[in-house]
Amino acid sequence: MSTTTELAPGANLAALRKAHGLSQASLARQANISLSLLSKIEVGNRTLTPAVAAALGEPLGLSMAEVLGAAAVRPDDEQRLSALRSAIRDYDLPGGQPVEEGRIAATLKAVAGHRDAAEVDRLLVILPRLLRDATTHAHDKNTAQSWMALAEVYSTVYWLAARHRWMDLAELAVTRQRWAVEQKSDPLGQAVAARDRAGAYLNGGDFEGGLTIVDRAIAAAEASLAGQQLAFAVGMLNLRGMTLAGRLTDKQEGKREAERHISSAVSAAEWFREDWNRHSMIFGPQNTTTHILATRLDLGRPREALAVAENLDAALEGLPPTRVAPSRMNLARAQLDVGDRDGALESLSAAWAAAPQLARIHPMAREVLRVLTSLHRRSNPELLRLSKLSGIAL
Repeated sequence: MSTTTELAPGANLAALRKAHGLSQASLARQANISLSLLSKIEVGNRTLTPAVAAALGEPLGLSMAEVLGAAAVRPDDEQRLSALRSAIRDYDLPGGQPVEEGRIAATLKAVAGHRDAAEVDRLLVILPRLLRDATTHAHDKNTAQSWMALAEVYSTVYWLAARHRWMDLAELAVTRQRWAVEQKSDPLGQAVAARDRAGAYLNGGDFEGGLTIVDRAIAAAEASLAGQQLAFAVGMLNLRGMTLAGRLTDKQEGKREAERHISSAVSAAEWFREDWNRHSMIFGPQNTTTHILATRLDLGRPREALAVAENLDAALEGLPPTRVAPSRMNLARAQLDVGDRDGALESLSAAWAAAPQLARIHPMAREVLRVLTSLHRRSNPELLRLSKLSGIAL
């Protein structure tokens, strides 16, 4: 695991630069970004975006996730995380006692609820035992359903690890996830696994590699699925594709790739009156809107992102906190980019209200808060409240 930090991303970047013995001018030159931008990021006048974090990570020899900073592990979670790693290592060592299928199904349902609610603390409690039980059950029954259940557990392990930027654990989880779905062919499960694998590329800052994974998975889904299942698989893969495209260094190429994935996702969303939630993946017209907002923002077009956000309340209605909170964070970032500090604070507060555990560890929530506290010149009770919740000092 990479070194963890309680610092917000921009402050973590400054600490990393100094630890590597680089001046701002040297790092900016090597990363091909302006010295002015780097200076503003470090002092807290501009947010450190994922794309810029990836560019700065290259000369530092670090991934995007490492620049943003891995979330610190709380002392009482160390043992649980160790147990989870042990269960992942034992992927081909099932337990001796059979596990009831009903117990696996019930626990998976509970886990899906905790994941949708962004209750990350509960997931870390449940996952080590569930992973061992699902491993035993899959080896014992050897059915497509039992292997897909195991793959779904690994998908949630990936989700949990990626949210914390524990990227060694995330990459191991997606490798095991793919292995599980390949034991008994499940085309939709393979599409989900490919989406998560592309997510590991995303968090590592290899956006081009992630796009290759997405395009290959779309072709495989088109050859093996049909109807709404095909639309769901292609749609969720395109959501990942537009996110990757929005973070490409070449913004012209990024815009072309993003528009291609946006167009395909919008077409796939026409198959659905409301969003589907399958294997903890969400796709439909509403989640497509939230991803378009994020992609416009990543492309450096905050006003276009704000135009998408005009109907954000309707888009978020009925979606789980895992989608509501990041969308409110993205809205806050867009508002901050156009100088609307009060609006940004209101949106950030809404993100915290929707999913406090996720906001506590999410790099953009922490970064927007850092910049807001730097820019505000007067006492603000809400900033003070969020500062205490996040551990980021005013």
